[in-house]
Amino acid sequence: MNMEGKMRVALTGNPNSGKTTLFNAITGRIEHVGNWAGVTVEKKEGDIKKNLNKTNVEITAVDLPGAYSMSPFTSEESITSGFVKNENPDVIINIVDATNLSRSLFFTTQLLELDIPVVVALNKSDLTKKKKTAIDVSKLSKSLGCPVVETVSTKGNNNGLEKLISKVVEVKDKAQTAPFDSKGVNMSDKNSVEAYDKKRYDFVKGIVSKVEAREVSSNTQTKQDAADRVLAHKWLGIPIFAVIMWAVFSISQTHLGPLLADTLVGWIDLFYGWVEGLLGEGTSPVLSSILLDGIIGGVGAVVGFLPLIMVLFFLLALLEDCGYMARVAVVMDRFFKRVGLSGKSIIPMVIGTGCAIPGVMATRTIKNERQRRTTAMLTPFMPCGAKLPVIALFAGAFFNDSAWVGTTMYFVGIAIIILGALVVVRITGEKHARSFFIMELPEYKFPSVKRATISMFSRAKAFIIKAGTIILLCNAAVQIMQTFNWQFQVVAEGAENTSILASIASPFAVLLIPLGFGVWQLAAAAITGFIAKENVVGTLAVVYGITNFIDTEELALVSDGANVASIMGLTSVAALAYLMFNLFTPPCFAAIGAMNSEMEDKKWLWGGIAFQFGMGYAVAFITYQVGTLLTTGAFGAGFLPGLIVVAAMIAYVVYLIKKGNEKAERKLALSV
Repeated sequence: MNMEGKMRVALTGNPNSGKTTLFNAITGRIEHVGNWAGVTVEKKEGDIKKNLNKTNVEITAVDLPGAYSMSPFTSEESITSGFVKNENPDVIINIVDATNLSRSLFFTTQLLELDIPVVVALNKSDLTKKKKTAIDVSKLSKSLGCPVVETVSTKGNNNGLEKLISKVVEVKDKAQTAPFDSKGVNMSDKNSVEAYDKKRYDFVKGIVSKVEAREVSSNTQTKQDAADRVLAHKWLGIPIFAVIMWAVFSISQTHLGPLLADTLVGWIDLFYGWVEGLLGEGTSPVLSSILLDGIIGGVGAVVGFLPLIMVLFFLLALLEDCGYMARVAVVMDRFFKRVGLSGKSIIPMVIGTGCAIPGVMATRTIKNERQRRTTAMLTPFMPCGAKLPVIALFAGAFFNDSAWVGTTMYFVGIAIIILGALVVVRITGEKHARSFFIMELPEYKFPSVKRATISMFSRAKAFIIKAGTIILLCNAAVQIMQTFNWQFQVVAEGAENTSILASIASPFAVLLIPLGFGVWQLAAAAITGFIAKENVVGTLAVVYGITNFIDTEELALVSDGANVASIMGLTSVAALAYLMFNLFTPPCFAAIGAMNSEMEDKKWLWGGIAFQFGMGYAVAFITYQVGTLLTTGAFGAGFLPGLIVVAAMIAYVVYLIKKGNEKAERKLALSV
């Protein structure tokens, strides 16, 4: 029982009804808004804004995942169904898409049977005129037996939100009648349920025919259809996606991003000089080194790339908001089906381009257990926001055109995902399993600059918090370990290989010789990258003593005017191999924790981590050795030992696939 003066309201609705946008509008929260089912995979809570709530009642809104029915088919529908049935909210706000009334009201009629007051928010009501549709709101309210309020959650004035909240308070504790009641149906009888659902559909059609007047032009191809014929074409869709991603990286990392980064880098330089002046000449060199080079230098090297990342996030948010990213999922569906996944697997992977953690968590919307675990294992191969500073650094330092490097990393990630899925489906012996992908495509629309800006700053905030906590502590620890040896004596200049850090990283460096970067400094940066991938840049700044952060014209860390490429002593081929090693080995520890939660199986978890390590090592080895052969006419150092390691990994995978084929044949024999 809720305390007097407090209310809890559940926001429910179909995917793409504008539910999360409305939640953001009435609470002031910033939740992710997407154009596909399953974006909100957990309930989110927030208090209604005071300018909308004119009462003394404190109202908490709960944003539930999108659902089409109270009979859950997917895990997100289970969250919605379970909350509404078991948590007893005071009122349900059912967000209904005014442009697609017939689809939305099936769910509405189910909600009206729960003996909980319902208020219908007829959302996107501003779009009905564009679609030449008129809805009689008063008649709809009478037909449903609940208040219906027209809302526009994307606009600030005359949007109906204040009236909506007023109706919510008004109906609290009032009895709710159900215009269509299925309480007498035997839910265990499939035929009975299907028959009653058909009657419900007919009932909804009857309501729609009475309250909606729509001008239909079925023989006319709309602009939306014409756009889909090109953007979602089975062959043209892929090259178009490649060009769009290239343009995104070109703008963010070659043109606009570096221009904005100049200002930030100047501020960091001023702060560095100010702190250096405060310390003075009498300060301990060790303390000065830890503070200036370890903390400010390391963190500043990462933060210096923030403008590039913000521009990238802004552009991706625009693509998502306009409806294009949903088409990417459709284009990729036929490829994913052939490797044992479905188009729905692309959704976590697209979300994972922002951060691997929510991307992995989004796999819970996949019903098939093997597909869910496989997607959770493969999603981190998509370059996330934490990996962008690494891409930007190496693209600018070693290659003239940074845009193609970033774009290539995304498509290499997709190629690895497809190869990985192909391997997993054969190891598990489920290569004949069928998968289905049903997805409602949103309409194309002009993206909201406001929402893209909010999304950009939200991700930038998370990036800065990580830089000020995890990365700061990690870089301080790296600087301390580089400053002292195991006797806690300060390491003499020129004897850095006797430091604690060098002694820890050197054994790992030996394993990396066949990949072209077998030095302890690069090994140390790769190791700290497992804490947070941004640490790769910060650690490189610390171990190489780089203090002037980045040259934003070349996207490179510099020291005393020298290019980072010469400081690190890598060839462009070795640099590309090092970049791929850091991108395609296991993600940060937090993402691994998310994998553990979603896989719910230790065998799958450790198998996934081993696969990620093996894939990253193999890709880096092939890149370095083949690239070196093509550029110099001979293989690189450590070719034979590396070949043995990679061959052993491939042989083990082949062995597992053979066992999987035997398993599949036994299943097929039993089914016959």
